[in-house]
Amino acid sequence: MNKNNKTYNLITILGPTATGKTGLAAHLASKTNGEIISADSRQVYRGMDLGTGKDYSDYIVDGVEIPSHLVDIDDAGAHYNVYRFQTDFIRVFGEIQSRNKFPVLCGGSGLYIEAVLKNYRLIEVPPNLELRKELEGKNLEELTEILKNLKPKLHNHTDVETDRRAIRAIEIENYYAGNPQFDSSFPEINSLNIGIDFDRELRRQRITNRLKQRLEEGMIDEAQRLIDSGLTPEQLIYYGLEYKFLTLHLTGKLTYDEMFRQLEIAIHQFAKRQMTWFRGMEKRGTKIHWINGHLTMGEKVEKILQLAGF
Repeated sequence: MNKNNKTYNLITILGPTATGKTGLAAHLASKTNGEIISADSRQVYRGMDLGTGKDYSDYIVDGVEIPSHLVDIDDAGAHYNVYRFQTDFIRVFGEIQSRNKFPVLCGGSGLYIEAVLKNYRLIEVPPNLELRKELEGKNLEELTEILKNLKPKLHNHTDVETDRRAIRAIEIENYYAGNPQFDSSFPEINSLNIGIDFDRELRRQRITNRLKQRLEEGMIDEAQRLIDSGLTPEQLIYYGLEYKFLTLHLTGKLTYDEMFRQLEIAIHQFAKRQMTWFRGMEKRGTKIHWINGHLTMGEKVEKILQLAGF
């Protein structure tokens, strides 16, 4: 129990690329008897290691490998998506809890993280014109009461911000009640959300340094191996960022210097979009505690443990 009298059953570590999320999540998990759930839309693919920034060594703390999930679970060439992630998260979250371990969600894919924290319903629910007619004329208080009867644990309060939202939420819950095969009993989540914050210039430098390091470690060879294994250049380009520009270089469309320069710019732009998403999450009601990325690992972990009440 923490000082705000809230019991957290999940800690989420988020932030833009190259901010040290995985290492922090691993150190935190080592202190909380925890396991890591990855929320990265590309690290799910086997064989796509350097290009997706998988730092396997980051999962080792004091010589012990911290268990991790949803990394290397699909073949390169497949199309993983947010619906599959949410389904996989529900399963893994339950398994971790059943072992009396503490789950730590870690990643930079904002949509994946928000789908979990906000319990997005990812099945398309058709309009119910008859139900809408029945609800027409009811005030927001009445609609809220109807929704609570359908969904006693009402976590997403944006559902009852307006009459229109409330009616749509009732429509969705009514649909799931009549079609239970589509209802993925989502666990109750109370997450402490931690963002890692670096000033823009230092973040840019970290991105550039990491890009140089991954190229030195063989990122171009990795892309070539994926093509040699049967992936077409078009399939590899689909994954964007590193794989797009590496493939353009390997197919002779970019020189090495052009590839490096354009990829560096693209990753900087990607990091900016990630921050825009996280700021949007805050505007949509998700509380994120931003901590200074310049702190030592021990200071970061201690600060998070205090916030979580461990």
